[in-house]
Amino acid sequence: MIVLKTSRELKFMREAGRVSSRALKLAGEMVEPGVSTWEIDRAVRRYIEEQGAKPTFLGYGGFPASACISVNDVVIHGIPHKGKIIKQGDIVSIDIGATFEGFVGDNAWTFPCGEVSPQAQSLMDATRESLFEGIKAATAGNRIGDVGSAVQRYAEARGYSVVRDFVGHGVGAKMHEDPSVPNYGTPGRGVRLLPGMTIAIEPMINQGVKEVKTLADGWTTVTADGKLSAHFEHSVAITPEGPVILTLPD
Repeated sequence: MIVLKTSRELKFMREAGRVSSRALKLAGEMVEPGVSTWEIDRAVRRYIEEQGAKPTFLGYGGFPASACISVNDVVIHGIPHKGKIIKQGDIVSIDIGATFEGFVGDNAWTFPCGEVSPQAQSLMDATRESLFEGIKAATAGNRIGDVGSAVQRYAEARGYSVVRDFVGHGVGAKMHEDPSVPNYGTPGRGVRLLPGMTIAIEPMINQGVKEVKTLADGWTTVTADGKLSAHFEHSVAITPEGPVILTLPD
């Protein structure tokens, strides 16, 4: 069931998104050689709690941390660990959710550690821009397929592949609500976008094949061929005036 948000609920979502985006900015500033993913996660949790919010991911489905931190070929759901040390040239995808007054702000970004290879930079650039192509298509009256198609066209035109096994989603009082928001699709197909809908658009784009596999820990998901992956995400409100990004720091 798709839940349309009231103006009051959207205010809470804006604040949740503000906290989540600021936590993500803090995490990105910590991406340096020699820093562990555990240190970043600890700082994220502390910041979110200091703002009077809750880390949405902590304990969600049994996830043991406040942020998913995925390095290089890890697509999503990387578990922070003291032994996972970030190195020069790594690309680090960080996914963070914050819950404020019962509503969720969910966002992700892929950060370079120092100077990265041209190939890694191109992947990150294409994934980021595919997110904004998807957001531009998220207008009232369009359909979910228009959003996914916009992401897919942009990424695939640049030689990258779109992960199929994981998709975006509705977001609100729960982190995962209806509808599903694939990063691929057919224009004019799928659920119609209506004012009051709130969705998380999150391209997961691979350098090589689209296939992924989940490791024995049940969470960490990597590219099937060991090549790089990037992940960018914003929570977005559908309004009569156009899409509004909820996960902005100010």
